Amino acid sequence: MADGDRIVIVGAGVGGLRAAERLREIGFDGELVLVGDEPRRPYHRPAVSKQLVMGAARPADVTLKAYRDLDAHWRLGTRATHLDTLERVVYLPGGESLWYDGLVLATGVHPRHLPGSPRHDPRVRVLRTVDDALAVRRCLAASTRPAVVIGGGLIGNELAASLRHLGRDVTLVGHARAPLHRFGERVANSVVALHDEHRAKLAMRSEVRHWISTKDTVGLHLTTNQLLVASVVVLAIGSVPQVDWLRGSGLDVSDGVLCEPTLFAEGADDVVAAGDLARWPNLRFDERPRRVEHWINAVESARAAAENLMAGRSSAKPFTPLPRAWSTLYDVRLQMAGLPTLGEDTVGLADGVTGFVRGGELVGVCAWDRPRAMLGWTAELARRLPAPADAPTGAVPLQPRPAVPSGPWATAAAG
Repeated sequence: MADGDRIVIVGAGVGGLRAAERLREIGFDGELVLVGDEPRRPYHRPAVSKQLVMGAARPADVTLKAYRDLDAHWRLGTRATHLDTLERVVYLPGGESLWYDGLVLATGVHPRHLPGSPRHDPRVRVLRTVDDALAVRRCLAASTRPAVVIGGGLIGNELAASLRHLGRDVTLVGHARAPLHRFGERVANSVVALHDEHRAKLAMRSEVRHWISTKDTVGLHLTTNQLLVASVVVLAIGSVPQVDWLRGSGLDVSDGVLCEPTLFAEGADDVVAAGDLARWPNLRFDERPRRVEHWINAVESARAAAENLMAGRSSAKPFTPLPRAWSTLYDVRLQMAGLPTLGEDTVGLADGVTGFVRGGELVGVCAWDRPRAMLGWTAELARRLPAPADAPTGAVPLQPRPAVPSGPWATAAAG
């Protein structure tokens, strides 16, 4: 990129903001345009299921501030409709075209919908944006009846905890054996005990069989024959990449935007992707492209994508982070590092940390209320999974799964 060039960033969340900051930091002096479908400037999205729902913060309180003057053109409340990578044009509503010399894709994800749910009912909500949080608060204010959260992942558990902080009765519905069961028995059992301590109800190993909408409530008949009556139902069952506008662009958007290790989109010399949208091979683990939906990854990948876009495809460097994430439930901290989802087995590590093992090698760690221990285990994981100096030319084969995980870091099997 050079003076007089235009870089367009589609996606005005934290990824788009941090990419713009990095471009200015490293000397890009051309035109910078940020396109975002929400009418708001970038904000702290993790606050949506916590402070905003609880009323502990106003929308203005969670707005992110730029670290430096961006001198950018903001096109907020504008949804990109199509991308032409050959002509290097982003199309906007009304047939408007926005040419670019470099393009950063950071449109993220949107909430997954539950088939059969009455989405036309204003009391059935998703939770992704500031406006979603405000809508949930309006439903809570309109009735004192209980709330229902469908989804046993991080967002569902965070929201259930927030509602209990408000003193609202809540039931968490999920199809797994326990909330956050994918993080191992130790974490799942701790979450169950914590919800029980705070009197949040659980309806696990269940799904919604029938919905019943009345004037005053929403009813849910579960597959366990339990009947729940709620003032508001929040769907927190995961997300899907926002790629509809990219179909027909020539990019692989089968699960996010397929990228090279450098975050350059496959088949494009002037397009990079960042955040939840990017599906790239993290060579610290193997050559299989994956998406990582965490706040820290959005920040780090956006900065790396900006650097590589400026360097050019031939000089770009692989993006090989050690993913980290954390959450809080009832003021108890849950922390993760690496890629626990790759684990084929779990092991109990020292200091109450759960390790995730693939092929006899540690690929992730997770801790429940062990912040100091996580510092050491995150450093140990980084040592065991060093970023490669040179990208390998062939796929890294997976090692056979061991019958029993072993190693100097393991103390006992935990699942």
